Amino acid sequence: MSEIIFLVEQAPEGGFTARALDASIFTQAESAEELHTRVRDAVRCHFDGPDIPKMIRLHFVRDEVIAA
Repeated sequence: MSEIIFLVEQAPEGGFTARALDASIFTQAESAEELHTRVRDAVRCHFDGPDIPKMIRLHFVRDEVIAA
């Protein structure tokens, strides 16, 4: 696997959650900077040696509610 993609959402209680689309990896953090570190650590823990993806893509999803 050369790339792994995470779906990142704002958590209702604050901070962010990140869930990998093609692997059983989930993590959360209080800031975007902290999330980068936690995602890298989670990927390293999940994959072994040469199987570690070369690129991690974070796809930020944001819900907006507007009045009709």
